[in-house]
Amino acid sequence: LDVDERARTERENGDLLVILRVPLYVGPDADPPYETVPVGIILTETLIVTLCQADIDVTKDLATGRVRGLSTVKRNRFLLHLLLVTSQRYLAHLRAIDAAVDRLEDRLQRSMRNREVQELLKYQKSLTYFTTALKSNELMLRRLERTRLFEAFPDDEDLLEDVLTEVQQAIEMTNISSNILSQMMDAFASIISNNLNVVMKFLASITIVLSIPTIVASLYGMNVGLPLAGNPYAFFVVIGAMLVICALVVALFRRLDWF
Repeated sequence: LDVDERARTERENGDLLVILRVPLYVGPDADPPYETVPVGIILTETLIVTLCQADIDVTKDLATGRVRGLSTVKRNRFLLHLLLVTSQRYLAHLRAIDAAVDRLEDRLQRSMRNREVQELLKYQKSLTYFTTALKSNELMLRRLERTRLFEAFPDDEDLLEDVLTEVQQAIEMTNISSNILSQMMDAFASIISNNLNVVMKFLASITIVLSIPTIVASLYGMNVGLPLAGNPYAFFVVIGAMLVICALVVALFRRLDWF
C-alpha cells in the first residue's frame, strides 16, 4: 500500500511476494495524466492474492477474460500473465501519450501561449514515472529468472521471455518518447517566442502607419500659415497625400515582410 514501493520479490515460509509497479490513467486534467502504483501479488499453496490501493486496468483485463489460457490453477503462469498484461498496458498508454503529444504539436505551431508547453510538461512527468517503474520491474523480473521459478514448464519459460521482451520494448519506447518530448518542448518554446515576435512586429508596423495621418493632422491643426491654406480643396489634397504616404509605407513593409 506504500505508493513509493519499488518492484521487488520476497519469500517467507514458502510463500512468494511479488511487488511490481503498474500504470494508472488518472485523467486528462490531472498532473500528470498517467502515474504508476504498486501492486502486490502473494502466491501461497492454495491462494493467489493481489493487493492494490487503486482500481487498475490490469486486474480488470484478467477478470474479464481478455487473456487467453488464463488459469489460477497454475500459479506461476498466472503471475506471468499478470506481468505480461502489465507490460502491454504500458505500451498502450505510451501510444496514447504519443497521440496526445501529436495533437498538442499541431496546436503549438500556431500558439503564443504557454498552456500547450505546460501540457507537454505533464506528459513528460508521466514518461519519467514510466521509465522508473519499468526499470524497477525489469530488475524484479531478472531476479525471478535467476530463481528458476519458471523452469518446470517450457511454456512458462517462453512466457517469461515474452514478458521480458515486452518490458524491454516498453523501456525503449519510453526513452524514445521522453527524448523526443524534451527536444520538442525546447523547440516549441522557441516557436512560441517567435510567434509573439511576429505579432509584435505586425503591431509595430500598424502603429507606424497610423502615426502618419496623426502627424499630418497635427501639423495642419496649428494656427500658423501652411501650404494650401487658402485652397478650397486643401482638405482633399491633404487626405490624398496622407493616403499615398501610408500606401508607400505599407508597400515598403510588405517588401520587408513585416506584414
